[in-house]
Amino acid sequence: MIEFTPWPDDLAQHYRAAGYWQDRPLTHLLDAQLAANPEAIAIVCGARRISYTEFDRQSSNLAARLAGLGLGHGDTALVQLPNVAEFYITFFALLRIGVAPVNALFSHRRLELADYARQIAPSVVIASRAHELFRDDTFADELREGGTRHILLLGDEDPSRSLSVWLGIGPALPEGSGPTPPDQVAFFQLSGGSTGTPKLIPRTHNDYDYSVRASAEICGVTSDTRFLCALPAGHNFALSSPGALGVFHAGGSVILAPSPEPLNCFDIIAREGVTMAPLVPPAVALWLRAVEEDPSRRDQLATLELMPVGGASFAEATARRATEVLGCDLQQVFGMAEGLVNYTRLDDPPETVFTTQGRPISPDDEIRVLDEDGNPVPDGQPGALATRGPYTFRGYYRSPEHNAKAFDAEGFYHSGDVVVREGGYLRVVGRIKDQINRGGEKIAAEEIENLLVRHPDVTHVALVASPDPHLGEKSCAFLVLREGVAKLSPPALRRHLLDLGVAEYKLPDRFRIVAELPLTAVGKIDKRHLRDSLAAETA
Repeated sequence: MIEFTPWPDDLAQHYRAAGYWQDRPLTHLLDAQLAANPEAIAIVCGARRISYTEFDRQSSNLAARLAGLGLGHGDTALVQLPNVAEFYITFFALLRIGVAPVNALFSHRRLELADYARQIAPSVVIASRAHELFRDDTFADELREGGTRHILLLGDEDPSRSLSVWLGIGPALPEGSGPTPPDQVAFFQLSGGSTGTPKLIPRTHNDYDYSVRASAEICGVTSDTRFLCALPAGHNFALSSPGALGVFHAGGSVILAPSPEPLNCFDIIAREGVTMAPLVPPAVALWLRAVEEDPSRRDQLATLELMPVGGASFAEATARRATEVLGCDLQQVFGMAEGLVNYTRLDDPPETVFTTQGRPISPDDEIRVLDEDGNPVPDGQPGALATRGPYTFRGYYRSPEHNAKAFDAEGFYHSGDVVVREGGYLRVVGRIKDQINRGGEKIAAEEIENLLVRHPDVTHVALVASPDPHLGEKSCAFLVLREGVAKLSPPALRRHLLDLGVAEYKLPDRFRIVAELPLTAVGKIDKRHLRDSLAAETA
């Protein structure tokens, strides 16, 4: 079995008694629909329409072939596929034989993939010839030299290593093959940090299954749901919040798009009758711009009912515009691959939806909001988020030093988020590492970002720290302006903030107008890149 930090026995017993953990492997999500709705469409990928029966057939074929090679419990896999049906087929195939995958994002390159391979020593790598690393065999040969025994590639012409061929007719599963036990590791998620190589998060069948089921219920997912997956398919938000797995649980259809680019997505929504489309805030801004430039495009969104938005801070001003311009309901999501997920509810009043990031999934999600000394702060005051619960993990994979910092003695995970709790709902106001210490005064970057984006000529903002010999740190605001606006003076921006009642010490020291902000692979603003650019200028 793959090592991980389990929940204490008393908590595990409680989570089972409460019905959160049902001791079923994640493969039951597909098995249930195979029994109830075998001919319903599970996945739409371009012109392909894949029923639950065909989904099961192809994943079982791949599982049997891999098991025939001797792969099973205790083995790991490194998977890197774009937004194609084969991603889900491969995921369930590996689950069926107890091989735990890491799902690398398609934008990841040598640094990330080599590090994942170092951490898990994969027995099998499943990737695509469309990725630059696998256009020739150089990197594949490096992986083999590192111990990887098998490599399958989507788009390979050699039948012996062609993923498409291995999805075809295959043998029956060898006797004794099956998923890992429900309380063991099913797969690894990637941490969502914006700096460094992501750490690996072991997720068990029990904890992830509960998160998926509860999310699907909260988000109103049914067999009629037609879910647009335009974010990276392997990302936690797109996979489970409620994600594709929530849609499979309910018997709906997942419609794949290569990216959140608005015009292509609008065409897909209109053609496929999409009802739900999760996005990250920068993508929402692109969709808003596309409709505002050509209001007739809103007609293509006529079937769109719900837009969950998460993955990064979502400014109130943009949230209010989204429902008005795009014509669908908004749901705010604040979650993490480590576990805890918060949603605004579908029956929440608009003010709650626009101004908070929701409340936790579970009654047994324990939330603490703490000051710098680890003491609870009153509701309405910002503090550091600490949490534990039935689907929040208990430790990063093989990272004892980091776990010693991230977890306290009671098993609460300290996420690094700065939040305000009011009436059970959370409002994210920043990250601890995004706090700017200007002469001893702490400034939460996201607070200023959300105020700056309320200016009618500003569409995106990132506030970052730069070293200063006198104050320790100063702040620089990078801004993207509304199309057609060439410039905006620093005095006007400072006046805008002062008019909103901001303390003077929070005013940015510098403003920088840029054409666009750099993004990480999952669509978050890459603040490390911005900080590095400032440091380079200073040098």
